[in-house]
Amino acid sequence: MTKTASPRAAVRSASVAALGGVMFGYDISVTNSAVKALQNHFHVGNAVLGFAVAAALLGAAAGAVITGRIADRRGRLAMMKLAAGLFVVGGLGAGLSAAIWTFVVFRCIGGIGIGVASVVGPEYIAEVSPPRIRGRLGSLQQLGIVCGICGSLAVNWLPFHIAGDSRGELWLGLAAWRATFLGEAIPALVYGMLVFTIPESPRYLVAAQRIPEARRVLALLGARVDSTLDRIFETLKRQAPPSWRDLRKPGGGLYGIVWVGLGLAVFQQFVGVTVIFYYSDVLWQQAGFGEQSSFTIALITSVVNVVVTCVAIALIDRVGRRPLLLAGSVGMTLAQSTLSVVFGTAPIVDGKPQLVGAAAPIALVATNAFVVAFGISWGPVLWVELAEMFPNRIRPAALGLAAAGQWLANWTVTVTFPALRHMLGFAYGCYALCAALSLVFVWRWVRETKGISLEDMPAELAR
Repeated sequence: MTKTASPRAAVRSASVAALGGVMFGYDISVTNSAVKALQNHFHVGNAVLGFAVAAALLGAAAGAVITGRIADRRGRLAMMKLAAGLFVVGGLGAGLSAAIWTFVVFRCIGGIGIGVASVVGPEYIAEVSPPRIRGRLGSLQQLGIVCGICGSLAVNWLPFHIAGDSRGELWLGLAAWRATFLGEAIPALVYGMLVFTIPESPRYLVAAQRIPEARRVLALLGARVDSTLDRIFETLKRQAPPSWRDLRKPGGGLYGIVWVGLGLAVFQQFVGVTVIFYYSDVLWQQAGFGEQSSFTIALITSVVNVVVTCVAIALIDRVGRRPLLLAGSVGMTLAQSTLSVVFGTAPIVDGKPQLVGAAAPIALVATNAFVVAFGISWGPVLWVELAEMFPNRIRPAALGLAAAGQWLANWTVTVTFPALRHMLGFAYGCYALCAALSLVFVWRWVRETKGISLEDMPAELAR
């Protein structure tokens, strides 16, 4: 073993891979802050606005579907570099778009990068992480997302402050909202450069017959080289080249574990978290807060999200995945039910609900309670579960399919919400129902995977 052999190498490698999550988080906040400006600048209605805001998610679904198999052929690092390049092109193109449909095209390009990073990041992290800390390192994906949200809001405050609001002009006649999309290229370039500094996945190296390199990487990561290689060889020997057919049982239909993964991915979005982070500015303005106050509320919410995600990282390898999911479902159900009552009983003024008296602080507390419940459970645990719950022979295809399902669910919530802005009580009631159903789903079908080696993940889970 080399002198540098240490779990620190795994932590650093996982941290770089999780920067793809940072890009996703940045993308969410950029869109959130620019929703009103986009509608005014391009003169579009709620339906087109919802489609434009959600365009990146369609790209993300496509990127997620294709990534697993390509990553097995070209390597994990190649896909991360591709994602970084797509982020750069998508950010620059969206920021310079002269028409709404040009904006949509470049948002889709950036979305493909998000989909690629959402699959290859968790997969790579799981493959370089020691089993005893795999949950914590896998949670870095979600920590990256929430740090991207928080960092974007903090960075975007400057152009918005200088210009007066998101629609005001900055340098060279560019509106402030354009500058925030253009700024996406900077963290994307940093992500791409750092990918060149981390090692390739040892599991990919073994599959590619690059055994000496795999031995060096395993030694660097502090693994037991010979025994780990033996387990990887054994699992690769038992599996055929990856294919979508791997997901089907001999008698027909998808394996049960694939449905469980899809269910987790869809429920994570149907509880309404997308609304909090894509539309919070518009939501709070509609409830009577000014643009600057709404921006401040969104920033506070994002900070809360970062803090509770750090708590989740500390707990996930101690408490386990399943208990966190169950607790989170209870908390989200209560929070969304409270918001449903608050907005459902609010007086309507000019077609918009107005929060008066104690209703406004109750809504703020309930929103942040939801963020706490989600951030300590379903936020980070989903990416950990998807990266480790599937047996090796179906992991690439199953992870890609589940991630695509997550993005399509995200798209569904995002594109439908603008039409529900005047029916917030009903909208939050639907999210509360989904949160309650997620509790039943986890209790009935999700099994604990804490501490199990990827190579030892029971094959009978795919039944």
